[in-house]
Amino acid sequence: MHHGLMTDRQFSCVKNGRTDSDYRHWEWQPEDCTLPRFNPELALKKLQGKRLLFVGDSLQRNQWESFVCLVEWVIPQEQKSMQLGRVHSVFKAKEYNATVEFYWAPYLVESNTDINIIGDTKKRIIKVDAIAERAKNWTGVDILVFNTYVWWMSGVRIKALWGSFRNGEEGYEEFDTPIAYKLALKTWANWIDSTINPNKTRVFFTTMSPTHTRSQDWGNMEGVKCFNETKPVRKKKHWGTGSDKGIMSVVAKVVKKMKVPVTFINITQISEYRIDGHSSVYTETGGKLLTEEERADPQNADCIHWCLPGVPDTWNQIFFAML
Repeated sequence: MHHGLMTDRQFSCVKNGRTDSDYRHWEWQPEDCTLPRFNPELALKKLQGKRLLFVGDSLQRNQWESFVCLVEWVIPQEQKSMQLGRVHSVFKAKEYNATVEFYWAPYLVESNTDINIIGDTKKRIIKVDAIAERAKNWTGVDILVFNTYVWWMSGVRIKALWGSFRNGEEGYEEFDTPIAYKLALKTWANWIDSTINPNKTRVFFTTMSPTHTRSQDWGNMEGVKCFNETKPVRKKKHWGTGSDKGIMSVVAKVVKKMKVPVTFINITQISEYRIDGHSSVYTETGGKLLTEEERADPQNADCIHWCLPGVPDTWNQIFFAML
């Protein structure tokens, strides 16, 4: 079903040597109602003459790519195009005059580590009150889907700047993560409220995508991260350390106060069960696939991103139902 139009090698687990396939066939169904199947033709009709833009980090790219895969296979080759950019990528469905786009903004607000990524998390500085430079590229869009979570969770206090580097790099303050996150989200919320016309644009926010880096969370005491997991967690109401409820409540509180309605695509709890769905060692680093030896080392498992096809397709099924 997924053509090789563009899948990021980071997410194409089968190509990268994953042989088990159960993870692709689990379907999530809500209690008391049925979730409609994703219907690519209908999705494209809904997008007729419109722009859909995903904004955020690599998990949002995961969701964008899944969405493109879900619709592109019904479009003839000459009726579609893909333009990949470091910051802004655009998939066009020509006969529908529709685009499905992705804009890279891992914190939504600006920082010194967006484009040239700074590996040392202690050197990252986030401009919690600066969003206009990025956000001017998000206007005139019909459907906006945002996320930001995993980049905040570096485990160090966050160095934040006010007043757009006015006081030079030295003028930063350190905050606990939830505080810095709240300041940034308020900046985002103010931009939405002052810029977006809710009669023209629908705004969505994808809740945090859980990471699975502590196998003890799901009772595998001997395990290392999500390495070699091929079945979902079976216990009810599973919640791991890779989802921070405090951060989640910050989003809820900020959104509650907004004038423009924001719809949550709540993926957190359902994805918590899917320890089997991550790219794990079937991925690449620095543009190269892992070697056999690297693949044998559980420390190399990527337990943040997801295989495609896979879990993000369910996120888009929920998103599609909301559209």
